[in-house]
Amino acid sequence: MLFMVIETFRNQDGKAVYRRLRDKGRMVPEGVTFVSSWVSADLGRCFQVMECDDVALLQRWVTAWSDLVAFEIVPVTAGKDTAAALAGEL
Repeated sequence: MLFMVIETFRNQDGKAVYRRLRDKGRMVPEGVTFVSSWVSADLGRCFQVMECDDVALLQRWVTAWSDLVAFEIVPVTAGKDTAAALAGEL
């Protein structure tokens, strides 16, 4: 399953987030796969796509970063898959 992870850097401190990323890596547990990410121009938020089948693993990852980041996690589906699922009803 895919998840859009919206991270808001606490205190607008993107440098602290990138410092930890440099020193410790993403710290994702086995079973969670990083797909891609984008960072807002003001360095205040990051948008990541993560993949995993066990939401508890995402929760473990969130815990490792919660001192620096506030998270919003949204399950998502590729637009083409949604179009295919709705094709019979359109």
